Amino acid sequence: MGYFQHHVFFCTNQRAAGESCCNDFGATEVHAYAKRRIKELGLSGEGRIRMNKAGCLDRCSQGPVLVVYPEGVWYQYLDQEDVEEIIQEHLVHGRIVERLKI
Repeated sequence: MGYFQHHVFFCTNQRAAGESCCNDFGATEVHAYAKRRIKELGLSGEGRIRMNKAGCLDRCSQGPVLVVYPEGVWYQYLDQEDVEEIIQEHLVHGRIVERLKI
């Protein structure tokens, strides 16, 4: 096993005005929410879950996006409720959230 059970990368890229990007959809705030939730649930740290910001993940047209490793599952989300579902279903219970999967 790697250092983390799951490593989650949120695209928080900000492009020049007029160019579509994940941060236009509140990605930085949603990442902060997810990081806080993982800590509240006692799931952060070695052998557990790490939430990271990432620059452009090159899926701008499908944003906002995040990817969960080691599975390599990509998700599109709209809000904190979608991310909470990803946390509960995928990260806690090991079930891929098909409705949000890209």
